[in-house]
Amino acid sequence: MFLSSTVLFGLSESFEKCFIREDRYKLLLSGIGVTVKVTLLAAAMGLVIGFLIALCNLSRKKGLNVIGKVYTDVIRGTPSVTQLMIIYFVVFATVNWPKWIIAAIAFSINSGAYVSEIIRAGILSIDKGQTEAGRSLGLSKSQTMMNIIIPQAVKNIFPAMCNEFITLIKETAIVGYVGLVDIQKAGDFIKSATYEAFTPLIATAIIYFVIIKGLTLILGKVEKKLRQSDQR
Repeated sequence: MFLSSTVLFGLSESFEKCFIREDRYKLLLSGIGVTVKVTLLAAAMGLVIGFLIALCNLSRKKGLNVIGKVYTDVIRGTPSVTQLMIIYFVVFATVNWPKWIIAAIAFSINSGAYVSEIIRAGILSIDKGQTEAGRSLGLSKSQTMMNIIIPQAVKNIFPAMCNEFITLIKETAIVGYVGLVDIQKAGDFIKSATYEAFTPLIATAIIYFVIIKGLTLILGKVEKKLRQSDQR
């Protein structure tokens, strides 16, 4: 009993020191905002980039196909932290944009390569008869793709897209390399200021877990609604 009371007192004291004293909890709240902003913008731009690259990879035009292949190979073959630093310190070195926007662009370029492969696989999973049926109805190739193939492919790729979005949230933990204070960096600051390692790191892990778990539940419900029309 005495040991338990001592442990609880130590934890409460550590909590107060790390988060209540000097309003350090505000660092984490601000970090959550940065993580959410970077992730949402990166996901939106990554989806657009991924769709365009997927069309390039599926194109019969050699030039477009080469562009798609090279982009995918280079991005998937290099670390995301290296890409972030190149985008921030080299490509946008002279551009006076907010740091979080530049970071989001870097992550969108990285995510776009993986999204393109997900979309490409989803499109290829649709039976060729669907394309032939669309063309026989007088639809153009682009109309068939947008009105028949893509809507069916969405159901197939949705789970993989959800996983990519969740991965993107966790990957943003490296934005501290370019001076952004996200959830992870906020935890590091608290750790440095208090010389406490356990409490800030556990708090950081819990915040990421809660965000990702909540998102997983929401996306699971969306996927369930998408599957309601399936006949199984």
